[in-house]
Amino acid sequence: MAMRLITSHIVDSRNCESLKNGVIPSEKKYYGHFSIAMYRGTAYGLSSAPGTSGSWGKPFLAKNNYWQSEFYRQRNARNGQAKAAPSDGAASPLKLQVQHTHTKSLFMTINPDKVSIQKLSEELSVASPLEILNHALSMFGKDIAIAFSGAEDVALIEYAQLTGRPFRVFSLDTGRLNPETYRFFAEVEKHYDIQIEYTFPDASEVEALVRQKGLFSFYEDGHQECCSIRKVRPLKKMLKGLKAWITGQRHDQSPGTRANVPVIQLDPSFEGIEGGIGSLVKWNPLANVSGADIWNFLRTMDVPVNTLHSQGYVSIGCEPCTRPVLPGQHEREGRWWWEDATAKECGLHKGNLTNIDSVSTSNVVGDQAEEVDLFTNKNINAFSQADIEKLNALDKRDKSGIVVLYAPWCPFCQAMGSAYNEVADQLEGSDVFVGKFRADGDNKVYSQSELQLKSFPTILFFPKSTKKAIKYPSERRDVGSLLAFVRALK
Repeated sequence: MAMRLITSHIVDSRNCESLKNGVIPSEKKYYGHFSIAMYRGTAYGLSSAPGTSGSWGKPFLAKNNYWQSEFYRQRNARNGQAKAAPSDGAASPLKLQVQHTHTKSLFMTINPDKVSIQKLSEELSVASPLEILNHALSMFGKDIAIAFSGAEDVALIEYAQLTGRPFRVFSLDTGRLNPETYRFFAEVEKHYDIQIEYTFPDASEVEALVRQKGLFSFYEDGHQECCSIRKVRPLKKMLKGLKAWITGQRHDQSPGTRANVPVIQLDPSFEGIEGGIGSLVKWNPLANVSGADIWNFLRTMDVPVNTLHSQGYVSIGCEPCTRPVLPGQHEREGRWWWEDATAKECGLHKGNLTNIDSVSTSNVVGDQAEEVDLFTNKNINAFSQADIEKLNALDKRDKSGIVVLYAPWCPFCQAMGSAYNEVADQLEGSDVFVGKFRADGDNKVYSQSELQLKSFPTILFFPKSTKKAIKYPSERRDVGSLLAFVRALK
């Protein structure tokens, strides 16, 4: 006869001393009959009736080591037993209040249909990733899976392992991943003794795309079409078999797209097994965790990591669309670097991109918003669309000039503001003019078709003696690099 845990609770090491003395902290609520905690690497059974205090029970067998502390992981105990409690004479042994049933499950089950996702998200907004993972796995069991990209989101697998609950992991094999990532998948499977569920794109769709546009069409017309075939559609198929999924999204990952990602949400883009928008719950346990804290956790817990990280890669995707970043660059600058900085999503989290073109940089007080423009130096000429069309059509010009195509809401445009203003100051009185053209909104279509716009900011040099504008090819937007570009062409 298997035993069924009426309730379960994971406590961190700060509460273990008070528990050891037979006191349940007031901020911790124990509603059931049975809990366990880890103290200095040792598992103890805690028995209490509803609404009463508890005391340490006899040591017991922790099958498959289901319960582990976030702070004390004993790898050599994962297939062993919980250690005996220290014999300090502080408390006499008590019987564990355990309900015996005919169920095979050792896990508390919560009915997700009766839980308010918004309320639960608010309650867990300050919870640790471990606690959030524990809630997710307890609520959905086999109907939830971790989405693993082969990067630092391996932390999700480590946290899931620490909960002691069974869990599923899936990954999208696009066919274009780095060799290091494939080797990392194998290492993770061996380390955690799991089998990753790989999903693959439809071969006929990939063949049609490559035959029509070649292997690297995304450099010319954007990554969305390729990502849709190789990632989004396989993901959609995978999620149709689930009620919930777990992602590694963090607030600090991507400018303009992930800053407001909640811990839990109804997925705005994909459907679950029951069908329809709102049928799939999306968990983001790392949302409030910084990248630095994630890496501290991985190092502390001795978690295997992708060897690409040691080569300067931070955000890792497909090989043609991922590159190392320089010190000081944001991690997402290594992904789709030729495109709009605010839209660096492959489509897996396309719900983050809602109304992105309508967003503007604002100073907001209450309900009042005032738009803030960029590049306001008196030496920078503001071009209208009529002005820029005329400039672009000239075979010869009176002066050479440099013009930035920008959008006020773009964080990379904002970041180069001081450098571009200084360039304007240094070129004042020279034979080179400095200009700006707001290229989003109604001006975007023209800018894309006639001004080589693919991402913000785009910087163009208009030569004095030739018609075609020359696009600045580098992401280095410091004063020295921009001036070097101008002096090399003027």
